[in-house]
Amino acid sequence: MSSDACRFLVSIHHPAQAHFYRYIIEELRENGHLVRVCVRNKEMTADLLTTFDIEHTVLAEAQESLAGTALSQAKYESKLLREAWLFQPDVLTSIGGIEISHIAPMVGARSLAFMDTPSKLAYRLTTPNLNVTCVPVAYNGNAQGEVRRYDGYHELAYLHPERFTYEPDKLKLHGVDPTNRLFVVRLVDWGAYHDVGLNGFDAKTRDNLISLLAQHGDVYITSEQSLPPSLAKYELDIPPHLIHDLLAAAELYIGDSGTMATEAALLGTPAVRVSSRIEDGDMGNFVELERQYGLLKSFASGQPALEHVKEFLDSPPAPAEWEQQRKQLLSDKRDVTTYAVEQLEQLGITSRQKAIYA
Repeated sequence: MSSDACRFLVSIHHPAQAHFYRYIIEELRENGHLVRVCVRNKEMTADLLTTFDIEHTVLAEAQESLAGTALSQAKYESKLLREAWLFQPDVLTSIGGIEISHIAPMVGARSLAFMDTPSKLAYRLTTPNLNVTCVPVAYNGNAQGEVRRYDGYHELAYLHPERFTYEPDKLKLHGVDPTNRLFVVRLVDWGAYHDVGLNGFDAKTRDNLISLLAQHGDVYITSEQSLPPSLAKYELDIPPHLIHDLLAAAELYIGDSGTMATEAALLGTPAVRVSSRIEDGDMGNFVELERQYGLLKSFASGQPALEHVKEFLDSPPAPAEWEQQRKQLLSDKRDVTTYAVEQLEQLGITSRQKAIYA
């Protein structure tokens, strides 16, 4: 380890965060820094990190209920504190920043959070000791510490053309024919701290949606919920790391996951998102994707979304027009991996210098 190298502790607790940090961790290590990765395992988070060949330590398993989530978080933070004491990082980083805001001051480190989802609960749980929060320009929520804005989306840390290349042959190996009409449906469990009080598809509209799509092509459901037997045949059965190839191949994405709606839009796939969040004022990134680029449609409930899907199937947009809008977006936005590495290295140097002269 060279004298100008830093030590980074990365905290990950969701599959989307494994994707977000994948290339950031890789570049930090290529630049000579030491990186330790700790995980509160939700769904296939740890499996993804293993697939990406990222060494990591699972400290706790995620729970579905709010009470279980609180207990899991407490267990995770206690173990993360021990890991931080042993590793002695210059910087702790995570998405949301709750755990690192508590632990970094205890071990004399700096903390840097990335955030794109406003949450009053998360804001209350994140201490003022958080040093830096990086948010997209379109972010319209509160944030702790020094707030730095960048023109991009979290999903561009792994779906920027510098990072991702669509490979249809990988799908064929797992029984997916990318030349067919494909539809991807995502159903979330609404148990995350930033989802409290929110909802998406109701069961009846969900079932009507799947029935409609199945009349027009191949349907693939990726779900945090337990699916009823009538929908089990549509449940996605490909390796998790191929989900973005499937989204790129799809003719349409429909779901109540904001992350996957954004991913689809960035891959040039029309996206329909359902979330009651928009009744109280939608998040800035979704407003931007819809109004400025026309790559996304958001609805507060399932029925109007279903009506929109019917119209789409009857008269789909021209692919060339959609691709033109996508290219415009990509030319406007930053490669977020490069940005994140710059921010982390800058804070790491500051942390080391203050430790030396303290």
